[in-house]
Amino acid sequence: MLLRKLTLTLLAATSLTACTLAPATVRPTLPVAQTWPTAQPDTAASAADLAWREVFEDPRLAGTIDLALTQNRDLRVALLNIEKARAQYGVQRAALLPGINGTVSGTRARTPASVSQTGAAIETEQYSANVGFTGYELDLFGRVRSLNQAALQNWLAVRENARTAQISLISEVAGTWLTLAADQDLLALAQDTLAARDQSLKLTQSRFDAGAVSLLELRQAQTLSEQARTDVAAYVAQTAQDRNALRLLVGAEVSEDLLPAGGLVTAQILPDLPAGMVSDVLTRRPDVLAAEHQLAAANANIGAARAAFFPRIALTGASGSASDALGDLFKSGTGAWSFAPSLTLPIFAGGANKAGLDSAKASQGIAVATYEKAVQTAFREVADALAVRDTVADRVGAQERLVAAAGDSQRLARLRQDAGIDSALTLLDAQRTLYSAQQGLIAARLVRATNRVTLYKVLGGGAPAV
Repeated sequence: MLLRKLTLTLLAATSLTACTLAPATVRPTLPVAQTWPTAQPDTAASAADLAWREVFEDPRLAGTIDLALTQNRDLRVALLNIEKARAQYGVQRAALLPGINGTVSGTRARTPASVSQTGAAIETEQYSANVGFTGYELDLFGRVRSLNQAALQNWLAVRENARTAQISLISEVAGTWLTLAADQDLLALAQDTLAARDQSLKLTQSRFDAGAVSLLELRQAQTLSEQARTDVAAYVAQTAQDRNALRLLVGAEVSEDLLPAGGLVTAQILPDLPAGMVSDVLTRRPDVLAAEHQLAAANANIGAARAAFFPRIALTGASGSASDALGDLFKSGTGAWSFAPSLTLPIFAGGANKAGLDSAKASQGIAVATYEKAVQTAFREVADALAVRDTVADRVGAQERLVAAAGDSQRLARLRQDAGIDSALTLLDAQRTLYSAQQGLIAARLVRATNRVTLYKVLGGGAPAV
């Protein structure tokens, strides 16, 4: 009955200790412009609201990303860190309530006659069974609650970091997959070019043997052929390296039905990705949210440091029974109880409490600067991605026109050579220009595709809010 009264008293006291000495957490003013550097449609919608399957429409790419989300080891570690932080928060939260323990103990002792006060040997027995709590702190000044809040905010920060890891993984897998598609295009181009140049080299060799072309023209044809052969070997190695990189990112073997087929031109990625409002984008990115949670944790630690200047009240109590015979332990009249409150008043600690508060305040200042830097970094990343998006269409268009013009130049050069107007050197130069323009077009298309991936990433898309 006494234990029940003590427990009710403790719970009532706990309900009266809701206040803390921690400063309120106020989101700092965003240290960036309120609009993007490049003109964007005035819309509140953001690509971050789109699920990654809505953006990466290519079924092969989507299948690869889905496999990575289940097999990637780095993401697995990030998710396990959430569980670890949540458990640590649970340990800290337990300090808000008294820990009730049951104890059963027994003691037998013999005092020899030589030291006994009665001059005769004495044997004693004592047994006890108690239920109680030890050193429960009445959190009058919010020290325990501040530490609990700091643990909670650290857990939430870890959870946002896991979302950041998921977004990064999706982006890296998509980028590597697209790079593999581009290198496959380059390999196919180099192989086609090598076949054409080998055929041209045979024709030139025949004409040289007949005395129709010079040795210089023959050597130029050989040079172009060997350059293409070198490119084929390089792209074979590069595509193999791309597959290895993709396999590492995914964390498992990527089957052939998930690898790119048809090159970059067939890769389906949603082209229209709205940027949204600056304030909405920057405050919703998980890395910025993690920095905000760390700021709240730093404020909570200030509250705990301030509470160290005030008295601490700890309660210890138990209720049970005691007897000098084990068989009589639970009989009538053996009831026992104890209640031992204690008050600790800090008087002198050599400046430790003040140093602790100064450290907590410095950590809070660091957290503010970290948050502001996270916002500025996010703004720069989005602005860079938007700058590329605004110009990449012109770049791809110009490269396509360049390929068309170079192809026409090669056709005309061949006609002029067949008519005896120009030498074979003119045709060889036109072939070299066309090959370079085709490589440039593949590179420009890769920039366009990876820019969409990057923009989706920096806007905070790819991981649902939890």
